Order: sequence, then C-alpha cells, then structure tokens
Amino acid sequence: MLPIRSALFVVVFYLLMVTCLLVCWPFFFLPGRAPWRIVVGWARVSLWLQRWLAGTKVDYRGLENIPEGGVLIAAKHQSMWETFALIPVLKNPTYVLKKELLDIPVFGWCARRMGMIPVDRAGGRKAMIAMCDDARAAIARGEQVILFPEGTRRPPAAPPAYKVGVAFVYDRGQGPCVPVALNSGLFWPRRSWIRRPGTVVVEFLPAIAHGLDRGAFLARLEHDIETASDRLVGEALAARNPPPVPPDYARRLREGALQPAPATERRQPRREAP
Repeated sequence: MLPIRSALFVVVFYLLMVTCLLVCWPFFFLPGRAPWRIVVGWARVSLWLQRWLAGTKVDYRGLENIPEGGVLIAAKHQSMWETFALIPVLKNPTYVLKKELLDIPVFGWCARRMGMIPVDRAGGRKAMIAMCDDARAAIARGEQVILFPEGTRRPPAAPPAYKVGVAFVYDRGQGPCVPVALNSGLFWPRRSWIRRPGTVVVEFLPAIAHGLDRGAFLARLEHDIETASDRLVGEALAARNPPPVPPDYARRLREGALQPAPATERRQPRREAP
C-alpha cells in the first residue's frame, strides 16, 4: 500500500506543479508580489494532497518566534519538502536558491519575477557578495529570506556540514536570524520517491539577534538547529507506527551520542498545515 500511495502522490504533486506553471505564468506579469498568492495557493494544495494521498501531516511550532519585518530564516534541509512547505506560514518569503534552477523553462522565469535570490556556488567571493547584497536588500524590504545553511539536502542525524555563506548573509543583512529545525527527511527521504505517513514537524526556534561575529553566530546556529532537529527525529521515532530509523541516527545511538526519546513522548500538533 505504501508504494502505491507514494507513487500516486508523486504523480499528482508534479502534475499539479507543471499545470500550475503552464496555466498561471501569465499572472506573473501582475505588478509587485501579487502573483505570490498563486505560489501560496499551490503550496497549500500540495500540503493538503500529501495528507490526503500520502497520510503525511504537518505540525508547525514556534511561529511566535518569527519577528515582524525582514529576517533571515536559516532552515535545516533534509528533503525537497521544505522548499515549498515553509511558504504558507511566512508573510513575505524569498528563497535563496542555486543559480542553475533559474535556467529551468517557465519555473526559472517565474522565480526571477518573484525576486528569488540566486547563488552561483562556483562563483567564489564575487558571487557571495552579490548574494549577500541581494539578501540584505530583501530583508530591508521586510521580506523573510529563507536560506539552507548546508547548501544541500542532508539525511536525518547526518553529521552537519554548514557553509560560511549563511554567516556572511547574517553579518551583512543587519537583521535577526531565525533557526528552523525539522524532521522532514524521515517522511520525504532524499533521493527516493517514497512518501511515508506520519507528522512532519517544523520548529521555528528563538531568533538570534544581529551583532554576533561570524564564527560565534555559525557555532550558535549549528548547535541550535542540530540539537532541535535531533530531538524532533527522536520524537518521531518514539511515536506510534514510526518511520524507519535513519542509519546515522542508529550509529549515533550506538556511539552514545544520542539518547532515544521515551516512547511516551508524543506531542499534539500545535498548528496544522494551513
């Protein structure tokens, strides 16, 4: 049953994405960020489909930790899921994404039109400065700039691989940074089409105020995100009908680097997907 439900969801999800792009792209000529309503609608429908077809719910926590106005959102990146699932709970989001995505027909044009911030990962210091300047301008406009500090998807409980780029954006952005922990990789495994039932938890952690030096900020960010993400993974594994234990999580348990969550530690969702 799991493969059938997963395959059905994947097919419908991508059909919806392509159809939305092909049908709605003329609306992206509308002024300002008005077309963003289309993106928000698509994200909400996708979250509804994942619950209905794949049995995957969403629990958003810590929304009160998101300050008003422009802010840097530094999120754990375990799957494709968070590339769209953060959108419905943010007022004015802007993603930092790899430049190659802008070359995708239709999608790339729409992303440019919506002000997404490209980063050339092979462009060196010049590309880093350009990305930081774009992010600073977006934050000054009151947008929530979403950046994945590790730059690519990492399996749940894998050793962290944070890049210094997020520290440069924080330093030059002149605003606070909200760390985001999650456990999406348990239910949307990277490099797999399987979509597992359960509850993806996204937790917005207390903001890190601007003013730390880059090294101190990066250490604080990694500690906050990794500690909370490990906790969320453990919580999901302690729930009824848990997903498979990730290899890195099992290894760290054997090494004594993690403590298993009590089987009774089950929390009620604080906010379902919009």
